[in-house]
Amino acid sequence: MSAVPANLPPRYLRTPEAARFLGLSGRTLEKHRTYGTGPRYSKLGGRVVYKVEDLQAWVDRGAKASTSDDTGDVVLPAKRHTAVSPAYAGQARR
Repeated sequence: MSAVPANLPPRYLRTPEAARFLGLSGRTLEKHRTYGTGPRYSKLGGRVVYKVEDLQAWVDRGAKASTSDDTGDVVLPAKRHTAVSPAYAGQARR
Protein backbone atom coordinates (compact mmCIF):
# COMPACT_ATOMS: atom_id res chain seq x y z
CA MET A 1 0.00 0.00 0.00
CA SER A 2 1.03 3.60 -0.45
CA ALA A 3 1.90 6.02 2.33
CA VAL A 4 -0.86 8.02 4.01
CA PRO A 5 -1.67 11.13 1.94
CA ALA A 6 -0.46 14.38 3.50
CA ASN A 7 -3.81 16.11 2.97
CA LEU A 8 -5.68 13.97 5.54
CA PRO A 9 -6.67 15.68 8.80
CA PRO A 10 -4.71 14.80 11.95
CA ARG A 11 -5.90 11.74 13.85
CA TYR A 12 -7.44 12.44 17.25
CA LEU A 13 -7.86 9.97 20.11
CA ARG A 14 -10.18 10.24 23.10
CA THR A 15 -8.72 9.61 26.57
CA PRO A 16 -9.29 5.82 26.70
CA GLU A 17 -7.73 5.29 23.25
CA ALA A 18 -4.85 7.67 24.00
CA ALA A 19 -4.18 5.83 27.27
CA ARG A 20 -4.05 2.49 25.44
CA PHE A 21 -1.72 4.03 22.83
CA LEU A 22 0.63 5.10 25.67
CA GLY A 23 0.27 1.90 27.70
CA LEU A 24 -1.25 3.80 30.64
CA SER A 25 -4.57 3.59 32.42
CA GLY A 26 -7.16 6.18 31.51
CA ARG A 27 -7.10 7.47 35.09
CA THR A 28 -3.33 8.00 34.97
CA LEU A 29 -3.67 9.99 31.76
CA GLU A 30 -6.43 12.08 33.40
CA LYS A 31 -4.10 12.77 36.34
CA HIS A 32 -1.34 13.85 33.96
CA ARG A 33 -3.80 16.25 32.35
CA THR A 34 -4.89 17.63 35.74
CA TYR A 35 -1.32 18.23 36.97
CA GLY A 36 -0.01 19.55 33.66
CA THR A 37 2.55 16.77 33.29
CA GLY A 38 0.97 14.95 30.36
CA PRO A 39 0.85 15.33 26.61
CA ARG A 40 -0.80 18.28 24.90
CA TYR A 41 -4.54 17.91 24.38
CA SER A 42 -7.47 19.83 22.92
CA LYS A 43 -11.01 20.37 24.14
CA LEU A 44 -13.70 20.01 21.48
CA GLY A 45 -16.91 20.98 23.19
CA GLY A 46 -16.83 18.88 26.34
CA ARG A 47 -14.54 16.23 24.85
CA VAL A 48 -10.83 15.90 25.46
CA VAL A 49 -8.87 14.68 22.44
CA TYR A 50 -5.21 14.04 21.75
CA LYS A 51 -3.33 14.20 18.46
CA VAL A 52 -1.31 11.05 17.84
CA GLU A 53 1.68 13.30 17.01
CA ASP A 54 1.43 15.01 20.44
CA LEU A 55 1.28 11.66 22.22
CA GLN A 56 4.35 10.45 20.34
CA ALA A 57 6.22 13.71 21.07
CA TRP A 58 5.50 13.29 24.80
CA VAL A 59 6.85 9.75 24.72
CA ASP A 60 9.90 10.85 22.73
CA ARG A 61 10.67 13.57 25.28
CA GLY A 62 11.24 10.83 27.87
CA ALA A 63 13.44 8.68 25.61
CA LYS A 64 16.82 7.74 27.05
CA ALA A 65 19.73 5.71 25.73
CA SER A 66 20.86 4.57 29.20
CA THR A 67 20.22 5.17 32.89
CA SER A 68 23.04 7.72 32.94
CA ASP A 69 21.67 9.61 29.92
CA ASP A 70 21.00 13.20 31.00
CA THR A 71 19.27 14.87 28.08
CA GLY A 72 17.53 17.38 30.32
CA ASP A 73 14.10 16.26 29.12
CA VAL A 74 11.91 14.37 31.57
CA VAL A 75 8.40 13.05 31.69
CA LEU A 76 7.20 13.83 35.20
CA PRO A 77 5.04 11.42 37.20
CA ALA A 78 1.30 12.08 37.39
CA LYS A 79 1.30 14.06 40.64
CA ARG A 80 1.47 17.67 41.79
CA HIS A 81 4.89 19.29 41.36
CA THR A 82 6.16 22.57 42.78
CA ALA A 83 8.38 23.17 39.75
CA VAL A 84 6.73 22.83 36.37
CA SER A 85 8.56 21.02 33.59
CA PRO A 86 10.30 23.44 31.14
CA ALA A 87 8.09 22.05 28.39
CA TYR A 88 5.08 23.56 30.18
CA ALA A 89 6.68 26.77 31.47
CA GLY A 90 4.85 29.04 29.01
CA GLN A 91 1.43 27.50 29.48
CA ALA A 92 -1.20 28.83 31.89
CA ARG A 93 -1.90 26.64 34.93
CA ARG A 94 -5.31 26.26 36.51
